[in-house]
Amino acid sequence: MSERVLIAGCGDLGRRVASRLLARGDEVYALRRQPSAQDDSPVHWIRADLTDARSLRDLPAGITQLVYSPTPDARDEMAYRRIFVDGLQHLLGALDQQSLHRVLFVSSSAVYGEHGEAWVDEDTPPAPPGFNGNVLLEAEAWLTNQPFRSVVLRLAGLYGPGRTHVVNQLRTGTARVSRQVRHWANRIHIEDAAAAIVHLLCIDEPQNLYLGVDDTPLPLDVLYDDLATLIHAPAAAEGPAPSGVGSKRLSNARLRASGFRFQWPDSRAGYAELLKAR
Repeated sequence: MSERVLIAGCGDLGRRVASRLLARGDEVYALRRQPSAQDDSPVHWIRADLTDARSLRDLPAGITQLVYSPTPDARDEMAYRRIFVDGLQHLLGALDQQSLHRVLFVSSSAVYGEHGEAWVDEDTPPAPPGFNGNVLLEAEAWLTNQPFRSVVLRLAGLYGPGRTHVVNQLRTGTARVSRQVRHWANRIHIEDAAAAIVHLLCIDEPQNLYLGVDDTPLPLDVLYDDLATLIHAPAAAEGPAPSGVGSKRLSNARLRASGFRFQWPDSRAGYAELLKAR
């Protein structure tokens, strides 16, 4: 049976989710402050602001699934709280909860702190080092206590078309990477992230939390060196480890056990295909 799905915050990731939902025969609504004027797909665009409850008064009836994947308009705690805590509450207060039977909240692996060489999974206690992780955890906890099935997907670092910042830095010689202190990188191709979201909307009995990361966490210097070789650029110079994210190796065992299979299980192959396409 087809679903009536609302994607709240339909940017690059949301568009890829919408495309997959349309392909499986669902009716798709996409909510943004500024809907695209160029889109000719069957997506039903809704102009609304998640931070303004008044703009959400005339949402379509009968929404059965919600994907919540907005982007804050600034990188500060107030902006995060407005969109992830207040916005989520505004939207769920405006939707018909009699028809709504699944909510998928796109969160981030930023909720985990420093774990060094250790593996991290869904049972690892979160310890966010920054305001972003703290706000996301608050939103996750509120959603979990609502009277309908909810699923949280904590995504690792996204890469894919238009997301080649690291490659650009390597080309220009501005990339820096820590070699003295090992820092683990966790990645997921944006197409795999979109596929995982749709997969978790489809399975009958999902658990309430999954990590969205590929099979191959890598030391950051290894990833950078492989990318530099791929584009025939000099190796990145020594620099500090990324701040505010913590080093850890994320496990996707639970997502794989649910039946999900990655198109790009290793980011090195994903980047290679991406650069070949360019």
